[in-house]
Amino acid sequence: MVKQPVSVNGVIRWRDVGLAEDPQRKPKERKMVVLRHEIGDVLRDVRQRQGRTLREVSHSARVSLGYLSEVERGQKEASSELLSSICSALDVPLSMMLREVSDRLAEAEGVAVPDTVPQEFAQQFGGDMPEDFTGGFSRGLAVTKN
Repeated sequence: MVKQPVSVNGVIRWRDVGLAEDPQRKPKERKMVVLRHEIGDVLRDVRQRQGRTLREVSHSARVSLGYLSEVERGQKEASSELLSSICSALDVPLSMMLREVSDRLAEAEGVAVPDTVPQEFAQQFGGDMPEDFTGGFSRGLAVTKN
């Protein structure tokens, strides 16, 4: 398997691009991702997980109920000020909401978001970790003891 570096939000991630010798591999057709739809989906998911109504959040955010509904359905493109107000009403940092949107976009684009640190990064940046954190691994404490 061949891996290729891809920049996602300024962070280099590694994506599998297939076998080195695979001329018959056909590129998958990707559907167009609309940013306002993803933002709306994330906002709705957060609100529903909190068990809150549109009315409660719109009142706290000082946004009309109809407009908030349109933002959640992806029909309106919210300004950064409005998104900040909605996130404040939901008690969610704007950066975390945007991170979730970013992860969803990466998934839709077929960019694999790794849950581990690639070996190249661990070697390059491993020296920045405190000794008490990395020391246990180098002494074999991470290995299952018999």
